[in-house]
Amino acid sequence: MIANRLKLVCIAAVMVLTGCASSQAKWTHPPMAVPFQPTIQQQIQLARIDQLLKRDDLDKDTVAQMFYERGLLNDSLGLRDLARLDFNQSLSLKPNQPDVFNILGVYFTQSAHFDAAYEAFDSTLELNPLHPFALRNRGIALYYGGRLALAHDDLLVHYQQGVNDPYRVIWLYFVEFEQDSETAAQKLKLRYDASDKQDWGWQIVRLYLGEITETQFLNEIATKSESNDQLAERLTEGYFYLAKAYQQQNDFSAAVMLYKLALAGNVYEFVEHRFSLLEISRIMAAYEAQNGQKETN
Repeated sequence: MIANRLKLVCIAAVMVLTGCASSQAKWTHPPMAVPFQPTIQQQIQLARIDQLLKRDDLDKDTVAQMFYERGLLNDSLGLRDLARLDFNQSLSLKPNQPDVFNILGVYFTQSAHFDAAYEAFDSTLELNPLHPFALRNRGIALYYGGRLALAHDDLLVHYQQGVNDPYRVIWLYFVEFEQDSETAAQKLKLRYDASDKQDWGWQIVRLYLGEITETQFLNEIATKSESNDQLAERLTEGYFYLAKAYQQQNDFSAAVMLYKLALAGNVYEFVEHRFSLLEISRIMAAYEAQNGQKETN
């Protein structure tokens, strides 16, 4: 019943949503989900780990694992400073943990400490060359760090390892767009045509290709999400990638607004949530630099 009511609310919101066709566009009551909240299970698990860490009869490996698990819980709750402390504590006890280096690399990327991020992902891949996320995450860090050729190398390999994953296609497209926007669009179409198109994320690719409108895209999210959690997750992705599209068109006011909407669901573990703040800070820094330059002229 609650899920059905949420769908009706979101459908109504889509109907009053006016598209951002220009910098003068307005978004009125965009579709939203109930933001993620800490669950009882998460809170109980945190309390249990806190109790266990008070024991003095545990070996270093066990304690390192517990710090790592508590770090993941804190990360899922948006408590990233506490999470980072736990991850660092875990590494101090057990230095050969590729997963810990990987998440720290993501944190360094979020805070725009790109050299530290590269080193963390390099450590991850040295410890586990088959790590499922490190290559993608290093590629994203290189993209944000402006090292497009290296980013392309990583993200192309990552795409080739899973050609039916739309998110691999999208991040590769972002890099290629910076290199040559027309060629990037052609390659995006070719990769879409070659895929099985099964994952919901291919709707994002269709949006970029102009095969569906923004209203259709958001309507798809609102009508086909089966729970509030799924709705929050898909809106986080949807708003982030819509924001990237407007950013590519130099419509920065719309992009900032959409990045804020991507943050609204509190889906802290999604890369789209993680990098929305980074994108906003990059836009604002560019705006301030541009205004500063105009004042000096």
